[in-house]
Amino acid sequence: MKSSSSSVEEISLQQVDILNAADDAFGGVVVEMKEPMNSDLFDTLLRASISQWREQGKKGIWLKLPIELANLVEAAVKQGFWYHHAEPTYIMLAYWIPETVHTLPANASHTVGIGAFIMNSKREILVVQENNGRFKGSGLWKLPTGTVDVGEDICEAAIREVKEETGINAEFMELLAVRQSHKVSFGKSDLFFACMLRPLSFDIQKQDSEIAAAKWMPFEEYAAQPYMQKNEHFNYIAKICAAKIENDYTGFCALPATAASSRRRKSCLYFNNQEGLVVPSNISSE
Repeated sequence: MKSSSSSVEEISLQQVDILNAADDAFGGVVVEMKEPMNSDLFDTLLRASISQWREQGKKGIWLKLPIELANLVEAAVKQGFWYHHAEPTYIMLAYWIPETVHTLPANASHTVGIGAFIMNSKREILVVQENNGRFKGSGLWKLPTGTVDVGEDICEAAIREVKEETGINAEFMELLAVRQSHKVSFGKSDLFFACMLRPLSFDIQKQDSEIAAAKWMPFEEYAAQPYMQKNEHFNYIAKICAAKIENDYTGFCALPATAASSRRRKSCLYFNNQEGLVVPSNISSE
């Protein structure tokens, strides 16, 4: 039997407005706060909302707070919300209503990077030395590398990074290899895609802020660097590139596609084309 105090609390909560929310596809709700609000009022509304959503059989609650409403974070955390992820302009908190282990998806677990293997007609490849990072001052000549932006395809990222770091225009040819490593930036896992590009220009104009030097280097000289010989992953990628130069290796082509079920969201399928499937022309930098 419920105590009189708990009954009074439920009645009072039922008399309070609740937060605006949209149902998600998994039996939960999404609350996106936009207007300024006093933290005490927010606390009252949030408690009333959770009570009503519990009665409705809702499961997960996603609470999006823009950076301007950071004053509401403490009230949410005190009611059992936890940090799920954050972006420059907002923080997303989560809450699980049922008394079971929650099934909410975890925050993104991987970062994504690319390396660009790009060679001219003289069997010289485009290499750089970095101003920052763990290879700064090491003398190592390496492939242009970088991270993939949100909403950017791997092939597009490779083209962009080469252009930004060296001024070279290029087109994507093939995906050669994928490396997965763990506990990298902020403890996340990392996916690194080695891509082959074809140069469309050859005059280097390096990016001064990130790149100490850039040049075309004979492939054999690149592969013979001591670090390339000692580091297993670097060495394997160099061997894959060497096999590709000799036409003894086939990578994965990029097939742009748009799925009707994803609200016209574009994607890119990477696959081996050895069976002679017809694919569109290679993705360019335009």
